[in-house]
Amino acid sequence: MLLLFLILVPFIGSVIAALMPANARNRESWLAGGVAMFGLLVTLYLYAQTGSGEAVRFHATWLPAYGLDFTLRLDGLAWLFAMLIQGIGVLVVIYARYYMSPDDPVPRFFSFLLAFMGSMLGVVLSGNLIQLVVFWELTSVTSFLLIGYWHHRADARRGARMAFTVTATGGLCLLVGVLMLGHIVGSYSLDAVLASGDMVREHGLYVPTLILIALGALTKSAQFPFHFWLPHAMAAPTPVSSFLHSATMVKAGVFLLMRLWPVLSGTPEWSWIIAGAGVCTLLIGAYAAIFQNDLKGLLAYSTISHLGLITVLLGIGSTLGIVAAIFHTLNHATFKASLFMAAGIIDHESGTRDMRKLRGLYRVLPYTGTLAIVATAAMAGVPLLNGFLSKEMFFAEALLVGGPGNWGMSLAALLMGIFAVAYSLRFLHVFFGPLATDLPKVPHEPPRWMRFPVEFLVLCCLVVGVAPGWSVGPLLNNAVVAVLGAQTPSYSLALWHGFNLPLLMSVVALVGGVAFYTLLRRRFNLIQSDRVPLLDRVNGKEIYESTMLRLMSTAGFLEKLLSTRRLQPQLALMIVLLIAVPLALVWPLMTLVPSFEGEFSLLFVVLWVIGCACAVGAAWQAKYHRLTALCLVGGTGIVTSATFLWLSAPDLALTQLMVETVTTVLILLGLRWLPPRITPKALNMLTPRRAWLRRSRDMVIAVAAGLGMSVLSYAVLVRPASPDGISGFFLSHALSGGGGSNVVNVLLVDFRGFDTLGEIVVLVIVALTVYALLRRFRPAPESIPIPSQQANSVDPAAGQTPAEQVERGFLLVPSVYLRALFPIMLLIAGYFFMRGHNLPGGGFVAGLIFAVAIIVQYMLAGTTWV
Repeated sequence: MLLLFLILVPFIGSVIAALMPANARNRESWLAGGVAMFGLLVTLYLYAQTGSGEAVRFHATWLPAYGLDFTLRLDGLAWLFAMLIQGIGVLVVIYARYYMSPDDPVPRFFSFLLAFMGSMLGVVLSGNLIQLVVFWELTSVTSFLLIGYWHHRADARRGARMAFTVTATGGLCLLVGVLMLGHIVGSYSLDAVLASGDMVREHGLYVPTLILIALGALTKSAQFPFHFWLPHAMAAPTPVSSFLHSATMVKAGVFLLMRLWPVLSGTPEWSWIIAGAGVCTLLIGAYAAIFQNDLKGLLAYSTISHLGLITVLLGIGSTLGIVAAIFHTLNHATFKASLFMAAGIIDHESGTRDMRKLRGLYRVLPYTGTLAIVATAAMAGVPLLNGFLSKEMFFAEALLVGGPGNWGMSLAALLMGIFAVAYSLRFLHVFFGPLATDLPKVPHEPPRWMRFPVEFLVLCCLVVGVAPGWSVGPLLNNAVVAVLGAQTPSYSLALWHGFNLPLLMSVVALVGGVAFYTLLRRRFNLIQSDRVPLLDRVNGKEIYESTMLRLMSTAGFLEKLLSTRRLQPQLALMIVLLIAVPLALVWPLMTLVPSFEGEFSLLFVVLWVIGCACAVGAAWQAKYHRLTALCLVGGTGIVTSATFLWLSAPDLALTQLMVETVTTVLILLGLRWLPPRITPKALNMLTPRRAWLRRSRDMVIAVAAGLGMSVLSYAVLVRPASPDGISGFFLSHALSGGGGSNVVNVLLVDFRGFDTLGEIVVLVIVALTVYALLRRFRPAPESIPIPSQQANSVDPAAGQTPAEQVERGFLLVPSVYLRALFPIMLLIAGYFFMRGHNLPGGGFVAGLIFAVAIIVQYMLAGTTWV
């Protein structure tokens, strides 16, 4: 149950936060921090149960007919990611308390943040692949809300739409890939899937399954060519960036690759797709980060590069690559979250993130500057810090790829290391030099507790960098065992491994990065650059926006081609398509039509002929005689009711009869308020022959659609009941389970009682809405015109209201016996209500009879306004 609480508590906290008043800043912070701290403590408590390589599970029946259960699964890998989500979540809540402006709607912010936290926990704890996809899409929705939190800003709205479009599209690909994976394995259970690696890799659907799942992971983790959305998501508040774009959302993709690594890896296709995308990403992201002018933009591109590094390690396919990937995931989350928070402090205290304006900040922000320098050094891979250790492991793996004669991966890794040092120096440059005097604000140190999360994360960078085996060694080992199991290699987390090629590459990267940055500053005026050389011509944002514009223009063209302001052509097109699509599948649909044995009853045939004649006559007369058309439509409804009775469905017959009565009376009441029929000018221009042809065409379409639906409905109604179908269950359990022999009534009020209650609530809401509209727009009595059919019966000088005169006129005789019938109709309604559980009837029919009685009395009282 503790696993269930881990997911439920953030969602419950999200709802509570949304209901809090806007000025409850401290209460909101305490609520969000308490929720995150609760999850953190529960996760720490469960660590001992995952230490032996076993997984903690929670299981609940969900959809057993489809083999789907709600399953939560906490192993070493899920534990590590859950700690990242909730640990950094606690720090982000503390940071956000001081970062958010008093003008910001803080309840909404923390509500979205907690909902996202619950969604991410659902992703990492899911023991069922379909369930994982559901939470995966929830992270896309909640991240959209967080990125677009400042919805009054165009860049925030644009960034949120871009992020949601890319990640949600990837989520759809992931869903299809998961369905295919479940089809291959025969189960969506994560345990069953992880035990079926050989079966999956040898299956004919392996490659399309791999491609679709990879698309889901690569879009989520901003990998090439889908990396462009992440820099534009920097329009979000900095607490969002430090949470989503360092430790949680962008890590979901690499988590999925780690989770399914035992199933999908070990093939050339895996290496080419995953490692290929990772190499492109780490080089493009690192190179583009150097030329950014926005602090958060630089950190966004550096995040893209580091995610590419992790993806490459996963794509290499070696067991030590998995160790390095998990280790760097932990290290990157630590130093990148602290750097995002430091960038937010600079923006919060100086009023800008533009590095072309920022300089000399160390003079006024010495504590923040020191923390940022240490975190940036960890990002650059400086010794004695955590980033150095995992980057050196990456260099070691890159040297092993392709053998001694293939240096391609090694050169790419070294080039990425040089770029990383260069963009790290670019970030640090804002702290040195003379203090800028043209800043929007006078910078100063932030409040103590706003700086605390940065201090804690930087301390983690130092501790892990100096004593990795003591600090994170057991946690890392548990996560590696959860992925590799018996294949877990022996490795050593240590600061010193002697003089070797990875160490030499680290030194070359540091020296080369300093030299490259110095060259760019002195020769190419890096500070004033506003574009990315070589990459500015290929812009992912422009490709995305041009694609969206083309989709919109295509939709506009189709709208102009097919749409019209007139309802009749639109309806005709819809019905033609409704006929054409089933006709393309005519032979499979013919299997639905039962074989008719014996002869039809002549009376039944006559009944249907009458119903069809009423339907065609109503359509034909609708243009010229509305009252006649209404009566004919009512006749069609009565024939339908008789058909239900013929097919031994008395409840349906009674309901249909009452519905026809009520609707006919209601339409009759509104009929007199309709304006005169005006033929459009376009139709007046038609010749009589063309008008006749047009109406004949419409009649053929309508008759074809009606006959098709009638045959289909009749086939469904008279088909033999399947012994395993749901009908047999209701027939056998209606009396024992619902206490009634009327199966229809028991089904509505017992088996599907909540559905019926929901329908009643909807009807009540509609009734109240209609009443409010009629009451609001009801004109003054003296301004209501007298209908033409009553005008001859009203004498303005009689001293009575028009309603009183009408009742004493042509409604005098009906009013006498209809008033006498009122208590009898109420008695009949009560009779049907009481007998409905065992005999035909029920509350719905009784309610309709009662409604008819009320409507009739309303008409007798005189209707001046409907």
